[in-house]
Amino acid sequence: MIEVDADAPARVDGRAARGERTRGAIVEAHLALIDEGDLKPTGERIAERAGVSLRTLWTNFKDMETLYAATGQRVSERQESLFRPIPPEWPLSRRIAEFCAQRVQMLEALAPSARASALREPFSPQLRRNREEAIARMRREIELAFGPELAQAGEGREQLLDALTVASTWAAWSMMRDAMGLDVEAARGIMARTLGALLVDAIAAGLR
Repeated sequence: MIEVDADAPARVDGRAARGERTRGAIVEAHLALIDEGDLKPTGERIAERAGVSLRTLWTNFKDMETLYAATGQRVSERQESLFRPIPPEWPLSRRIAEFCAQRVQMLEALAPSARASALREPFSPQLRRNREEAIARMRREIELAFGPELAQAGEGREQLLDALTVASTWAAWSMMRDAMGLDVEAARGIMARTLGALLVDAIAAGLR
């Protein structure tokens, strides 16, 4: 008769849960260091902050690329928590104001991670994928908020979507906040003005 260890599934589940907690702690430690201004944290500093050994870090993440993937997912979750759908039936001015308010909140929360990624992105395929996914997600948000105006743009739809995307990216925000030294409210006003000009122009073009 074969004896079955009834506690085996519980032990497996327990190990899996501990592993998830460890990986979560490592990702949070990575982000915490970046948020505090350490834009290029080493494995040693991440492990120390997470309260694990360096060996444990590399057991859970085989290299920095896999850690970047997990960290990128956590950043994406942070952004998702700030997102609220904008009804396309709202007046355009209200949609622009709400979109910019949400976008600014996301960009300010994203700022340390974006600055850190910019330093290593040229050498990291995963960080470039993270950026591509963030831009794709933002384009979907733009399509939801400004669907009527995009539809009205006709053959110019993709160009309008590209222009709205450029005006809403971290690169544009960094130009205003870091290069030009604008405060949050001034930069938000420029974003709103840019989006408004693009969308009103699309409406006018559709009426010609």
